[in-house]
Amino acid sequence: MRVQLLALTAVLVLSFIAEKCRQLIGEESASRSKTERFTFVNCFDMSYGTIGCILKELVKIYLYYIRATHVHKVRNEATKEAVQENLSKGQSLEDAVKEGQKVGNAAARRASLQAKHIMGPMVSSGWDFFETLYVGGTLAEASIRSVGTLLGSYVGGIIGEGKTRWFGFLLGSQLGSWIGGRLGLMLYDVGNGLLFVLQLTRTNKSDGENNSLLLISS
Repeated sequence: MRVQLLALTAVLVLSFIAEKCRQLIGEESASRSKTERFTFVNCFDMSYGTIGCILKELVKIYLYYIRATHVHKVRNEATKEAVQENLSKGQSLEDAVKEGQKVGNAAARRASLQAKHIMGPMVSSGWDFFETLYVGGTLAEASIRSVGTLLGSYVGGIIGEGKTRWFGFLLGSQLGSWIGGRLGLMLYDVGNGLLFVLQLTRTNKSDGENNSLLLISS
């Protein structure tokens, strides 16, 4: 309970600091994807939005194909090994095949779940990267947000799966993806704020040195 409370406090503090940094540097320099979003309508702009949506679906189909191929291979290998092992123990061919199929199906389910642990975060991360650039965000903002989404989706899915298995994984990965992306944007705004303050300090220091030189010269 103490860890959760500390984590929540840290997020609230980070959110407060990020908001102050956004006010400091102005809306033009702040994270764009926090307020502007890629919507389904953008898929029909006959430009980058359309290309992005098509690529997203093609990537999903390709990843699904890879998952199906991988799962099929794992099932066949597990079934074959189980059948050979059961036959070596003296079981009949029919019983050995039935037991082998059960082992193969169990291995296929594990392989499918492991593939989802990788595919889901990758698709979410890649899409957030594209969305950020589409709405006018910088490459740095897109990168930080996509990394946050990737980590949040992965961690959230693992935690959720431990609570309520597949349904928990679905909710956890979605919630973790959103939280991770938001934390990434907060860090981006805080970083911009710190750079702005540092640049302002250097400018004031440089102006002060120039004024001192003018006084000495006069």
